[in-house]
Amino acid sequence: MAEFWQRRRRSCKDRGRTEGCGVAVKFSIEGVEGLPEIVRGDDLAALIAGATELADGDILVVTSKIVSKSEGRIVQADDREAAITAETVRVVATREHEGGITRIVENRQGIIGAAAGVDASNAPHGTVLLLPVDPDASARALATGLRALTGAVVGVILSDTLGRPWREGQTDLAIGAAGVHVFDDLRGSSDASGKPLAVTMPCVADELAGAAELVKGKSTGVPVAVVRGLGRYVGDLDLPGARSIQRPAERDLFRIGADEAYNEGYRDGFDESQAEGPLGSE
Repeated sequence: MAEFWQRRRRSCKDRGRTEGCGVAVKFSIEGVEGLPEIVRGDDLAALIAGATELADGDILVVTSKIVSKSEGRIVQADDREAAITAETVRVVATREHEGGITRIVENRQGIIGAAAGVDASNAPHGTVLLLPVDPDASARALATGLRALTGAVVGVILSDTLGRPWREGQTDLAIGAAGVHVFDDLRGSSDASGKPLAVTMPCVADELAGAAELVKGKSTGVPVAVVRGLGRYVGDLDLPGARSIQRPAERDLFRIGADEAYNEGYRDGFDESQAEGPLGSE
């Protein structure tokens, strides 16, 4: 079990609540051990409820791969490139390298990352896993099942491992969520020195997904972790899910890669020059 300390310095008057304001808050993250290898059709809610005791305010961070397995989102490994193409709705950037071609794309779930989330790690031999068709709906179904089975008001976050622009390495991020406030919207409140906060809106769902991965790991066979002590982020099942974390296209300043932007600009310029005719012509 990992334990973390978090200090919230904010204006309780502005936030309209007192829990967690201006005091040190301790929370814990504990891996759920003893879960079997997940196969298509497994009842994840029943398996998780049987493996750990849950209480009001708990947040479960669930590796999306076991959801994909239970939903049968598995294809043969030799169809990987075709699967990537099928899951892609927009190409952001491509790069050739010694090992082949890396494709950064937007997939059907609105997530931008390498290979559209198609992954061979922790998949049955000879297969690759696709992401859940609708991660928020999967999280909602799991949260609904867990609440019904345990009587506890819990939240669920589905996590997946992604890279970040301009930064090496990977971290787990939230791709699905239900019953959890994915943001801690501090806009309109004040910092510790009384200065107004205009844009501060921590993505709690991503922070919890990354923190939980420190407990779950990549090869420990622990695909679920329970976060305790942050019940203030748990709410109704109809709260906005992780899809709301994706930045809308109209506010995306880096919608395509640098090489792709150059080629697009060159092509547009060439087409315009052809339409205008040869230089110097009347």
